[in-house]
Amino acid sequence: MTDRIDAKDLARAVQAGVLQPGQDQALLAFLRSQSPSQGNVQLAHTAFYFGALLIMGAMGWLLTEAWMRIGDGALLAVAALYIVSLTALALYWQRRQQPIAAGVLAAAAVSIVPLLVFAIERLAGWWPMDDTQADYHQYYTYVQGGWLLMEAATVVAGLLMLRLVPYPFIVMPIAVALWFMSMDLSEWIYGSPFSWDQRRTVSLWFGLATLMAFLIIDGRTRGDYARWGYLAGLAAFWGGLTMTESASELGKALYCLINLGLMGIAVLLRRPVFMVFGAMGVAAYLGYLSYEVFAASLLFPVVLSFIGLGVIGLGLLYQKRRERLSQAVRSNLPDWLVAALPALRD
Repeated sequence: MTDRIDAKDLARAVQAGVLQPGQDQALLAFLRSQSPSQGNVQLAHTAFYFGALLIMGAMGWLLTEAWMRIGDGALLAVAALYIVSLTALALYWQRRQQPIAAGVLAAAAVSIVPLLVFAIERLAGWWPMDDTQADYHQYYTYVQGGWLLMEAATVVAGLLMLRLVPYPFIVMPIAVALWFMSMDLSEWIYGSPFSWDQRRTVSLWFGLATLMAFLIIDGRTRGDYARWGYLAGLAAFWGGLTMTESASELGKALYCLINLGLMGIAVLLRRPVFMVFGAMGVAAYLGYLSYEVFAASLLFPVVLSFIGLGVIGLGLLYQKRRERLSQAVRSNLPDWLVAALPALRD
C-alpha cells in the first residue's frame, strides 16, 4: 500500500459513503496545504542519497594512497570517528522522524566498516597478505581471500545497524559485501590465479541467488528491503551475463531474450529496476546487430527508430495502465506461482 492519498482515493471514499460529497475536496486541499510539494520532497530525497554516496566513495573506492601513509593507528581513529559520528547522526534524525536521512547515514556508516577492520588487522598483526597488498583501494578492485574478515564484519555490522535504524538502503552495503565475499571465497575453490571467466561465472550465479532471495523477502517485510536487494542482485547478475562472451549468434540472441525476460519481470513485479537493466541489455544486443550484422543495411536504423518509438508508446501505455497490465500478466499464470509472488507495491 502507498502512503500517498490522491483525489481518486477520496472520490472512492465518497462513493462508499465514508465521506460526504464535497468533503473529499476539502480534505484534499487540507492535505496539500499541510505537506510540501512533491517536487521538493523528491529533490530532498535525491540529495540525501547523493550525499551518502559521496561519503561512501570518499571513504571507500576513492580513498587515495596518501591515506595509507598516515599510519594504521591514524587510519583506525579516522574510520572509528566516521562510524560513530554517522551512527549518532542517523539515530538523531531517526528521533526527529526523518527516516530517509537516518537510513542513508546509517548505510554510509556500515560502508566504512571494511576500512576499520583493515586498520585493526594491520595493527594487530592479523593481516593475511604481504605489504604489496596493503592498499585499501584494492579491496574494491581485486579478488583476494584476505578480504574475508572485512566482508564478514560489514555484513554483521549491517545486520546490527538494521536493528537500530530499520531502513532498506542499509541492505545495499550488506549485499555488496556478500558479493565481494562470494568472489573471494571462490578463489579458495578455484585456486589462484582467478581468471576473468571464473569471476563472471561467480558474479552471474551470485546475482541470480540474490535475486531469488529478495524475491522471497519481497512483500513480506514492513519496509521495502527488496528494492535495494534487487539492484545489487541485478548488478551482479547482469554484469556477469553481459561480460560473458559468446561466439555464436544463438548465444547472443539468448542474451537478448534473457533481457527481454527481465523487462517482463518488471511488469510482473512492478519493479522498474528490472526494466532498466533489461532495456540496457536489449540496447546492447541491438547495437551489436547494427555494427556487426547489419552494418551495410540502410534500412536497419529506420526500422530500429520505429521500434524505439513503439517502446516509448508502450512505456506511456504502461504508465497509465500498469495496474491492469500487472494483473493481466498474473491472471495468466498458474495459481501456485501467483501465490508465491510478492504482493504488488505502488
